[in-house]
Amino acid sequence: MGATPAWPPRSTPRLFVETPLGAGALTLTGPQAHYLVSVMRMKVGEPVKLFDGVSGEWLAVATDVARRDVTLDVQQQLTPLEHVPDLWLCAAPLKKGRVDWMAEKACELGVARLVPVVTRRTVVDKPNTDRLAAHMIEAAEQCGRTAVPQVAEPVKLAALLRDWPQTRHLFFADELGGTPAAEAMRAAPGPAAILIGPEGGFDDDERAAIRALSQSVPIALGPRILRADTAAAAAVALWMASAGDWR
Repeated sequence: MGATPAWPPRSTPRLFVETPLGAGALTLTGPQAHYLVSVMRMKVGEPVKLFDGVSGEWLAVATDVARRDVTLDVQQQLTPLEHVPDLWLCAAPLKKGRVDWMAEKACELGVARLVPVVTRRTVVDKPNTDRLAAHMIEAAEQCGRTAVPQVAEPVKLAALLRDWPQTRHLFFADELGGTPAAEAMRAAPGPAAILIGPEGGFDDDERAAIRALSQSVPIALGPRILRADTAAAAAVALWMASAGDWR
């Protein structure tokens, strides 16, 4: 006798919804319905996994599939809301494409909050935070997260440093060098943030201001010069392995 197929199948589509989830009927419209109907070719009786960023992941089954909407029967909670490591990524906005990639990878790697930081050499001083949030939602749908990272409004570097929380370490990726990142992160557990500069780097005054912050920990990310988006992904991965949920 063959094994009973897993339910729901591993191929089950997964969607973020803003509606608070619970058992009962739910109707999806707009892009979500288009995705299920036109892309996934969903039929009545087929499952979909849903998450709302608040109550974990839920299993739902299609009860009615129309051209413009899909009605689902939300049946049960599959997993509770994940525990998110307390890590912020504070990064200067980059050009479109690179900043989108950085937001996507930040979500996949487990960051709790993305803070766009405007510096003197920042190329894009008004990033589209709605677009960044959308990229993070798509990444969360793909990577299995049940909590979507927050996207803060852009803040100038001086204001970020002035209002910095007393209990949060700020790992400053300084291109002029610092303590090897993994070593520094293991030695400073607890709430943390990673600060990544723009394509042109921080200027001397900004670097001095960052280093003057008592919670600042200058770190080095190896012997090579990294692009800002690469540095962000590398630093987050090192923190997750040293102090986060990769241990």
